[in-house]
Amino acid sequence: MLHIVACIKQVPDTKIIKMNPKTNTMDRASAPAILNPYDAHAVEEAVRIKNRYGGTVSVLTMGPPPAVKAIKKCIEIGADEGYMISDRKFAGADTLATSYALTKAIDKIAKIQPVDLIICGKMTIDGDTGQVGPGIARRLDIPPLTSVKKVEEVNKDQGYVVVHRKIEDGHEVIQSSLPCLMSVEKEINEVPYSSFPNMLNAARYQPVIWSVDDLEDIDIKQLGLKGSPTIVAKVWAPPKPEGGTMFEGNPKEQVEQLLSVVLEKKELFHTKGGSE
Repeated sequence: MLHIVACIKQVPDTKIIKMNPKTNTMDRASAPAILNPYDAHAVEEAVRIKNRYGGTVSVLTMGPPPAVKAIKKCIEIGADEGYMISDRKFAGADTLATSYALTKAIDKIAKIQPVDLIICGKMTIDGDTGQVGPGIARRLDIPPLTSVKKVEEVNKDQGYVVVHRKIEDGHEVIQSSLPCLMSVEKEINEVPYSSFPNMLNAARYQPVIWSVDDLEDIDIKQLGLKGSPTIVAKVWAPPKPEGGTMFEGNPKEQVEQLLSVVLEKKELFHTKGGSE
């Protein structure tokens, strides 16, 4: 039976979050925690593959106890099982340490039921690196398929998957062996509203929670801050956009005002040594 693991993360809603002007860091308390939007599409695609070919969908996350909420949201979408690794020793992890911890958790899940396919969102909205998925694939020594916009076929019996990858000037169709890992674009699907039975299941569901001590053959030095070589020197909020120019009068007068602004900008550009 096909077993798909979707790696997810609970993140602050970046549409609402504010920056602390004194510390130049994100004020995570200023915004509600949500399931990373890209990960919602990853779980939805995993559920669609399950419904098409049969199988089981497990979701995995690393985070503090409140991250259980993100797993419950995945159960609403249609996932079957949820696993969370939660321990203070994971705190402060960068993408390198995160991929290591999640890989160890996937190893443990695979001993319960072998894993055929891992699906991640393209990136998280609080980090925007897109590094964790490929990092997991590298540690597991399986093919990483990035920027996937369509899953054409999954054939467990013959051990392959066919997907469409988004590239700069179009897309490419590739075939990969199983097991493999794919990170998906938002355009891969639309996440529908959850059904009432799924919402009831999610409300009652309690995920499996593991600490560091529950993981096997783990190197503490590769976890959390100790295992994170990434250093963030400074974070700052982007400047607020300046107000636009209002054109008044009838349409002809507005066009004349617009042309005047364009010509002025063009003249300034050439004065500073720009080129067409």
